[in-house]
Amino acid sequence: MTEWLDRPATLRRAALALLVANVGIVCTGGLVRLTGSGLGCPTWPQCTTDGSYVTTAAMGYHGVIEFGNRTLTFVLSVFALVALAAAWRQRRRAKGALGGAAWVLAGIAAQGVLGGITVRMALNPWTVAAHFLLSMALIAVAFLFWYRTREEPPRWTAPRAMRTAGGAVVTAVSAVVLVLGTVVTGSGPHSGDTKASRTGFDPEAVSQLHSDAVFVLVGLSLAVWFGLRALGAPLRVTRAAAILVVVELAQGVVGFVQYFTGLPWPVVILHMLGACLVWTATLNLLLALTPRQAQAESGDRDHSLASTA
Repeated sequence: MTEWLDRPATLRRAALALLVANVGIVCTGGLVRLTGSGLGCPTWPQCTTDGSYVTTAAMGYHGVIEFGNRTLTFVLSVFALVALAAAWRQRRRAKGALGGAAWVLAGIAAQGVLGGITVRMALNPWTVAAHFLLSMALIAVAFLFWYRTREEPPRWTAPRAMRTAGGAVVTAVSAVVLVLGTVVTGSGPHSGDTKASRTGFDPEAVSQLHSDAVFVLVGLSLAVWFGLRALGAPLRVTRAAAILVVVELAQGVVGFVQYFTGLPWPVVILHMLGACLVWTATLNLLLALTPRQAQAESGDRDHSLASTA
């Protein structure tokens, strides 16, 4: 068993599985909300008010869907523990991996607690938004963890202006798009349960604001892609920018389809998946533009934090 954990391929695959699972649980969480099963288990940590930790026949299919999503948290935790064990065994070779795995595991625990608070607050739209945004933060940590387990790419240092525009600004705008998306969700019809409250904002107005932010993001991403090509950046870097643009355009198409077709739940779930893909593509561009040495130093800091925790 220890020999298997010592293999670099094991760490890479565990990190990738953890990233995919974190994206997957966002989509299953969306299914819970879109099927009106948000209070299928009306309390937490129990599933029923009479003390059962599992769903019962009286809860119907809503209870099955909500309890199934809760169960996936334990599956995610198993992935995280395997990744943590592999990172511990390879801590001298894979700098920063141990800290990344530890932070992902801590994030999963925090996400479970926030999910329980969301249920106990009867799906208040602001706690639902916080639940989703914490998932995005967790995906960011999982992506960075996976990125650090890969083979070291060839060095290329982008000009400071490009790192600022292509890294910090695009990432910040992408984050704003995610936040505005949660406001749209909290103002729309899919509340997760008929008893859940809404933000009170005009759905059309916040949808328009969200769309405007998306247009800004696409424009910035295109500018970065053209800029990188003009600078003669390596293919892996220009490809990162191109992937982001393509994913954004695809997400935009899905967004328009869901808006003009009355928000059918399969299309909304596809849009949630798209949000995760846009976010990971943004992070991929950010890291492609970040000098490797800076990443290594950040990894050492993560390792120190994990050692003192």
